[in-house]
This record gives sequence, structure tokens and C-alpha cells, in this order.
Amino acid sequence: MGRALAIAWKDILIEFRSRQFLGAMLAFTLVTVVTLNFAFDLDRGDRTSDAAGALWIAFFFAGMLGLGRAIALERDRGTLEGLLLTPVDGGTIFMGKFLATLLSLLFVEAVTLPVFAVLYGLPAWHPWVIALAIVGTVGFAGLGTLFSAIASSGRTREVLLPLLLFPLLVPVLLGAVQATAIVFQGERDGILAWFNLLVAFDVIFVTLAYLGFSFVIEE
Repeated sequence: MGRALAIAWKDILIEFRSRQFLGAMLAFTLVTVVTLNFAFDLDRGDRTSDAAGALWIAFFFAGMLGLGRAIALERDRGTLEGLLLTPVDGGTIFMGKFLATLLSLLFVEAVTLPVFAVLYGLPAWHPWVIALAIVGTVGFAGLGTLFSAIASSGRTREVLLPLLLFPLLVPVLLGAVQATAIVFQGERDGILAWFNLLVAFDVIFVTLAYLGFSFVIEE
């Protein structure tokens, strides 16, 4: 775990020095939230489902900007070979990249939620919303890290990554939107079932990504 944290710290430090992808992700998320707010009918009394969908669409599409860099930058700079030659297995590299991506996404979401709460007048800082954001982002970052490694060697990786990733993310998007809408409506029935679905998705696919990352990265 110490080696995985070292890899994650390296990526976070590079991002902190360059301030390229994190700023772009944050700006894209805020612009999407603001734009969708004005696109909806403001006179409607119940916009909870639309608002929940807007929130997660903003998170996912902004996250795509950061996912592509997880392995692609290593290949572009010629440092991937050096990383593979270090005395760590593929699963450790995956954990490091996964943690760096996860922390970046959670930072963007933490900044976006207060803006969303003000614009939409909904309890975006509710504990359930925060919990759903965390478990939903874990699954998104886990699968995204794996498929960014698959797509990074292709010339059309910017197109290939969403084509591979989004079909598998349907359970995450569906569960997160439905559970978030229930919270915004002030209800509680059904939240736990969707939350358990997201947790099960995280456990299964993050584990599979961890186990299979060695075969993917060596190819």
C-alpha cells in the first residue's frame, strides 16, 4: 500500500505543479451545472429528478477529462516503461493511479456541490448525497483507470475510452441518479437498496480491475 500511495502522490504532485486537468475538470463541471440549471424550466415545482441527473452528468463528463490522463501521460512522456520496471506488480500501479484519480474527482465534486445547492435550492450537502457521491465515484474511478490503460495505446483513445466505459457505467449512473433524486425529494424509502447496488458494483469491478490490470498494462 505504501508503494501505491507513492505512485498516487507522484501523480497528484505532477497535477499540482501543472494545474491543467484539475482546473479543466472543475471548470467543465461548474459550466455544465450552471448551463443545465438555466436549461430546465424554473417554474416547475418538482425538478428533483432533472437536478439529480444534471449533477451526475456533470460529474461523469468532467471525470472523463481526468481519466484519460491516468496512463496516457505516462505513455506520452515515455515513463510507463520505467514505472513497469519498478519492483511493484500491476495491481499496485492500478491502486496508485486509482487513488490519484479518485482524489481528483472527489475534490471537484466537493467544490461543485455547494454551487449546485445554491443554484438548484436542493440539499446537495445531505449526508446521503455525500455518501452516494463517494461510492459512485469509486466505481467510476476504478473502471475508468482500467479502461484508460486499455485505450491509452490507441491513436483514437479520446474516442475509444468513453465508448468502452459508459456502457459498463450504466448501473452506477442509474443507481446514483435514482438515489440522489429520492434524497432531494425528502424521502428515504429505496435509498439503501440503490446504495447497496453501488457498493456491490464497486467491490466487484474494482477487484476485477485490480486483478486484471497487470495483463492490460503489459499489452
